Amino acid sequence: MPAPIALILGSGPRIGSSVAATFAAKGYKVATASRSGSGNNTPEGILSLTADFADPSSIPRIFESVRATFGAAPAVVVYNAYRLTEPAEGAGVLSISADDFVRDLNVNTVSAYVAAQKAVEGWEALSAEEGVKKTFIYTGNALNTVVAPVAGWLDLGVGKSASAYWVGAADALYREKGYRFFYADERLDSGEAKGYEIDGPAHAEFFAQLASHEGEVPWLATFVKDKGYVKFDSSVLG
Repeated sequence: MPAPIALILGSGPRIGSSVAATFAAKGYKVATASRSGSGNNTPEGILSLTADFADPSSIPRIFESVRATFGAAPAVVVYNAYRLTEPAEGAGVLSISADDFVRDLNVNTVSAYVAAQKAVEGWEALSAEEGVKKTFIYTGNALNTVVAPVAGWLDLGVGKSASAYWVGAADALYREKGYRFFYADERLDSGEAKGYEIDGPAHAEFFAQLASHEGEVPWLATFVKDKGYVKFDSSVLG
């Protein structure tokens, strides 16, 4: 059977690069997409593509490039891009311009949604290949469960909340086909949000587990480094 393909959308220096390296080590053909993508293969053999996640119409071209290069659609798609806009100093939380709000929502939600659409289209063609697990993973955080009193997180929280809903709905409605959708959210042992201290290798290890469909992990995949999935009561989130 040909090696499965993994596509990482948003290949930053922490999560994205760690996830790409881990999937490559597990035998996947890997493509990444980011604003700094070169359009060529890296020395490690990873296809590096250029992406503009503020423009959802650009997403299909990324999938077309992956298929043209590797000859098949990606079995695993990781959406790891995000964007937020800080209000001007002294301005209120609702002072972010509509243009900035829409641009950030495109990055945090709409482009991810289009990527999920393209993933499902590709999975239909892969359905006859035994042993190929079809998985979409959205890199989330706690903002889908708690309203944080931080003005600069407004549009990020809106995007995470909106995306969590369609990820959960997709997982419920496509699971009978063997397609899994996950909103992955790293936490501290206490269940509190990890914040800016997120761990790239911990994400990579957990994402590889999710891609194998091991264990009874729900779509809302909260996890702790070195422990994997951990279910937390909503009262400890924040």
